[in-house]
Amino acid sequence: MFHIGKSKEISRRAFMHRSSQLAVMGAASGYAMGLAGLSDAAAFDNSGGYKALVCVFLLGGNDHANTLIPFDVPNYNRYAQIRDTIAIGRDPLAAQVLNPLQPQTLTDDMQLALAPTMPRLKARFDQGVMAPLLNVGPLIAPITKQQFESDDVARFPRPAKLFSHNDQQSTWQSGSPEGSISGWGGRIGDLAASSNTNSMFTAINATGNAVFLSGDQIQPYGISSNGAITVRALDRRLYGSQAASDALRTLLTAGNGTVFGNDYAMANARSIQFSGFIDDAVSGVSLGTQFSDSSLASQLEIVAQLIAARSALGVTRQVFLVSTGGFDNHDGLIGTHEGLLAGVDTAMDEFYRAMEEIGAADQVTTFTASDFGRTLASNGDGSDHGWGGHHLIMGGAVNGGQFYGTAAKISVDADDQVGRGRLLPSTSVDEYSATLAKWLGVEAGEIPIISPNIANFNSPDLGFMRASVPAE
Repeated sequence: MFHIGKSKEISRRAFMHRSSQLAVMGAASGYAMGLAGLSDAAAFDNSGGYKALVCVFLLGGNDHANTLIPFDVPNYNRYAQIRDTIAIGRDPLAAQVLNPLQPQTLTDDMQLALAPTMPRLKARFDQGVMAPLLNVGPLIAPITKQQFESDDVARFPRPAKLFSHNDQQSTWQSGSPEGSISGWGGRIGDLAASSNTNSMFTAINATGNAVFLSGDQIQPYGISSNGAITVRALDRRLYGSQAASDALRTLLTAGNGTVFGNDYAMANARSIQFSGFIDDAVSGVSLGTQFSDSSLASQLEIVAQLIAARSALGVTRQVFLVSTGGFDNHDGLIGTHEGLLAGVDTAMDEFYRAMEEIGAADQVTTFTASDFGRTLASNGDGSDHGWGGHHLIMGGAVNGGQFYGTAAKISVDADDQVGRGRLLPSTSVDEYSATLAKWLGVEAGEIPIISPNIANFNSPDLGFMRASVPAE
């Protein structure tokens, strides 16, 4: 049975009180929001210099079973039999076997190999700065297969609208299906904003509209892969008319009285107003690291430039969102998926090298997320929507070179699956987000703001960050 703990309710009330303080201050502040005066009330640890989280969202539902693949003979044979048409050959996996730096035994003595097109992240695992988190997904409370199959949803709740792209993207990012107005990255930003001289640069979205970085007070600052978002027609007379330019500015920035319309207008206004400041800050950055020619690499390159310009931007805590699509591989999984993973492997490794170059490798943690995992069973040429999946965390502060979470059995009907090999998550997104939030500086009493269901789980800290101490 799940419950809402008293500490969770106390934290909620405290946050609402602080939110009212922020709202009053925000109404009077302009570009340089000096929120440091609220740091004692925000219960946020901003010691230790700069820190940032970078979420790499894999749009469409990444096929986790062809990302981390069983290599030992018994489990590989089960995998190959179930995935007879979409299995990765065993020979290319030999160089990609992830051997933990510390002794570790997985379910059924399983050995796991990273996809053959991800040699760079395999090397980061060997280096001890990358760690896989196994079978993680949205949960309200721990749930067994028998409880999931029960009709008693009140006693055994589960996330709404499972297996739906839009709803599960939103649930991963916010804790609620489509229509949610705040994400856990944004809620971290609400608490972290007091650490920054210019709080509007606390949460930066390099990939377009998403709920992940929307907070109760903080809204994401939009950035393009080329730098600040600008509207050329506002820099000169539109159709030769200043009146036309002024009308366009009004349309973009005035709002329409609705919540979404006003948020859209505010985002436009900020991007237009402070584009010059962003461009000036980034213009002083010269990275030696060369990024490849892909959308994800370009997004991570501008994030790297912004992190390099952190002093000029007046920030010590930030949360970023980047994304790459194409992972809804119902068809043509073999070939397509390997190429997608190669792009992720290259871009994430380039980003890590850039962080090493600017001396921020220990201060920046990059992690993956996705709509959901996939079915282990093939539909013939691909895989279908699942639930739990595997994700990767990388950074100098990551306690890498080992696995976290619980490896699921290689089966389509085991107790840790809910049909066709869909993984029943053994680790919740709340635990994932709580561990990252704690590392960034969120105090223990504020974690329920970030991860609303955390009181229902035993692991508010999964231990994959070096600065974190696993719960006893």
